[in-house]
Amino acid sequence: MPDILRIDPPTADVRLLLAHGAGAGMTSPFLEAIANLLAARAIATARFEFAYMAERRATGKRRPPPRAERLVDEYVAALDAAYPGERPLIGGKSMGGRVASLVADQLYREGRIAGLVCLGYPFHPPKAPEKLRTAHLAGLACPTLVIQGERDPFGTRSEVAGYPLSPAIRLHWLQDADHDLVRRGARADCWRDAADAIAAFA
Repeated sequence: MPDILRIDPPTADVRLLLAHGAGAGMTSPFLEAIANLLAARAIATARFEFAYMAERRATGKRRPPPRAERLVDEYVAALDAAYPGERPLIGGKSMGGRVASLVADQLYREGRIAGLVCLGYPFHPPKAPEKLRTAHLAGLACPTLVIQGERDPFGTRSEVAGYPLSPAIRLHWLQDADHDLVRRGARADCWRDAADAIAAFA
């Protein structure tokens, strides 16, 4: 069972399971800030780490993450551990959101989740726009929010405009922001904007 970090405001009636990105764990400044901003908006969060990241934390040895498809079972296990019998939102930062997106439709059809939130979706690797990670997004039925920086090297606003995405996907663009949802000179403003968008979606 994965370790889970929770923030549970007493007034929360929405819950969100969050996975980390490829290179930073569940205690990254970004996820810490987002969880606290959501708590202020009466949204509870549960954060967890995939096994490769937990091993990195324990040993200090860095190794690349497995392919996203190989992390799906770990994501579902974290959902079962964090919110058994509930119907939360799921999502994550970058790779974590991508993994959640791979299993979102199945979980939504089964009535186990209410929706999907992706924070900086990696539409393609940087400098490789031809290697798209969007095939499953064209037919996605699960209500989805993607919060994306306009200058994200994993998918800029002009690039994403040409992708055949499902009408179930709502895109929230952060002006001048990068993959970490940071606007030059205005980090806090961007992260508050992201939290507001999640609260409105929820």
